[in-house]
Amino acid sequence: MEISLDTILRTFQTEAEEHLDSLEEALVALEARPRDAELLQAAFRSAHTIKGAARCVELEQVAAFAHRVEDAFERLRDGGRTLDAPTASLLLEAVDALRQMIGSAVDGEELAVPESQASIDRWLAGEALAPAPAGPEPEPEAEKEAARQVSALDRRARTLRVDIDKLDRMLDLMGEVAVARGRLGGLLDSGAGPSQLRDAHRDADRFYLDLQELLMKARMVPLSTAFKPHVRTVRDLAVAQGKQVRLVIEGGEVEVDNAIIEGLRDPLTHLVRNAVDHGLETPQVRQAKGKNPVGTVTLAARREGGRILIEVWDDGAGLDRERIAARARKTGVCENPERLSEEELSRLILLPGFTTSEKVTEVSGRGVGMDVVSRNVQALHGSLAIDSKPGHGTRFIVGVPLTLAIVDGFTVGAADETYVLPIESVVECIELPRSQSEQGRSTGVLSLRGEPLPYLRLRDFFGLTGPRDGRESVVVIRHGEGRAGLAVDALYGEGQTVIKPLAGLFRRVPGVSGSALLGNGRVALILDIPNLMRAALAAEDEALADAAAPSSSTAVPTLTQPNEALAQEEK
Repeated sequence: MEISLDTILRTFQTEAEEHLDSLEEALVALEARPRDAELLQAAFRSAHTIKGAARCVELEQVAAFAHRVEDAFERLRDGGRTLDAPTASLLLEAVDALRQMIGSAVDGEELAVPESQASIDRWLAGEALAPAPAGPEPEPEAEKEAARQVSALDRRARTLRVDIDKLDRMLDLMGEVAVARGRLGGLLDSGAGPSQLRDAHRDADRFYLDLQELLMKARMVPLSTAFKPHVRTVRDLAVAQGKQVRLVIEGGEVEVDNAIIEGLRDPLTHLVRNAVDHGLETPQVRQAKGKNPVGTVTLAARREGGRILIEVWDDGAGLDRERIAARARKTGVCENPERLSEEELSRLILLPGFTTSEKVTEVSGRGVGMDVVSRNVQALHGSLAIDSKPGHGTRFIVGVPLTLAIVDGFTVGAADETYVLPIESVVECIELPRSQSEQGRSTGVLSLRGEPLPYLRLRDFFGLTGPRDGRESVVVIRHGEGRAGLAVDALYGEGQTVIKPLAGLFRRVPGVSGSALLGNGRVALILDIPNLMRAALAAEDEALADAAAPSSSTAVPTLTQPNEALAQEEK
């Protein structure tokens, strides 16, 4: 059997990355507990494993440098030296150097001796280390190394370790599916009756669903793989800015689709960096406010229905709404920001180029980070909510589906087209009042048990021209804390739908997030709830403006109308 050297090196790189992550995590923890023998032993084992694996694939320079790192941990473990802040910074630089060397070796590039090797040699010889300067300016090599780390993470995101028992079960189910297909084919050829065919199809369908569920579970990975890299991010940023910060991770055992993990990496990075940079105050300021000088950034995850909620929050100063309003007014984003609700004002920070920073730094100031967060969360068919309390901190709540491969959907029809709504967004279905239906408006507001509900007609939103049947229904959808309605021609019910990606030509079509192949061979579009909600709320504003106009002759229920008037409109 021919063995590819490139495959072996890529496997080595994937496993080495896992050990480097463990080494990095142990080092950050050792800063708080420098005498923790278990942590020191874990770090020593990781360095030793990397050295041995590098020698197995004949990367002698990598093995030699890993050996020096191993010597440093042995000195710490034996009590010859103590892990202080400068030593931790040096060893973290060594981890970065190992990561860079391994990446260069796998890519076939020439390896250079890391600068940190000489420093480790001097430290092993007994020399003291000078404290690292705070807030260094980024160097071209540092930027290149950061890009290399991102590339390594991308490669890792495309590999998964699957338990052998799961693979064995998949193989068994594949055999069962093959047998069921053969039985069904034999019955068709023999002209069997409907009941026999129905039973055979039911058996085949059961095996297929079991295999589908097992495949989905194989793609699931714990969120800790996305959370743990931020231990280093928080530590380095706090050191650079002279702040004291601890990172708390909760719910790391919650599992999601690996594709979700990949899509969350950039948003989480920006949210965590912003929490340390913008949210948390310096120790002196925190003490003056009566707070603990050590700030806290929390990464928490929990499962809620068919979605995962991820919270990133800090106990810092909270959003400065006055500065946000002033910036919005100055840039022309909003002429009257004082009229916005707290949620609407907070969401201004998600706009491209919007920033309240006075100067551009290595970490922030260009108004790009939060725009990346918003766009990436939308790409995952997710939601983003902001909750900030002045003086107590800011909380970002990211809601994402468990998987991007299959969606539990509610299928509706408009004109001759079929659409799928994510089932977790559907609240209920009601009949559109005859008075609203006869008006034929594209948008409007109707009363739902005395509460105003903005809605839009799906056929008009997409410009469909098919025949109208006369009777219309409204699907009440929820996104975050808001509700809106979609007026449709037909309700087809719920079911599981396999998501197919859209071609590049259709990816920017508003209100659409994907497609699905139906049982009759037709293609249905999966609707983008956040975009549809924004369109419905804009429709509500338009309806309210029409109702307030003096020339308006049509009574439209408004948010300020008495409940009695809304009830009359509903009748």
